[in-house]
Amino acid sequence: MISDAHVLLEHQQPYGTAYEQMLEKVRHEGAYPTRERADEAVRLVLAALGRRLTGDERVDLAARLPREAARTLTAQVPDTEPLTGWGFVQDLAARTGDSPATIRWDTGSVFAAVADCAGPELVTRILERLPAGYALLFGRAELTAAA
Repeated sequence: MISDAHVLLEHQQPYGTAYEQMLEKVRHEGAYPTRERADEAVRLVLAALGRRLTGDERVDLAARLPREAARTLTAQVPDTEPLTGWGFVQDLAARTGDSPATIRWDTGSVFAAVADCAGPELVTRILERLPAGYALLFGRAELTAAA
């Protein structure tokens, strides 16, 4: 079970309707048994994304996310060391003690809901800002130019 104490904030019930809908999407996508497990995944993955995303894309994404999710994203200080998509998964696995497979599952489930909130244009901008490998985490093909 994930237990990164830096991210698991005190729950301020009740959540807003938009965040509840986001949790239900994540719960469905990830086949999580409880809303609390979906909430845990959302908080951990968004905090990790908050350490990676900067600039206008960070601000624009926060503006489109439910308030609770935006707070989790923006509470993180961006790290200056870029990580590939796989590095993102490995870093979060090391922080939580969970397997990379579990973190990959959590990330895909949360990023599907984030993409719904953000819309395709903003997701494209986010992917252009991040290093290689994040497109797959967002459920998109990663296209590269031939050499």
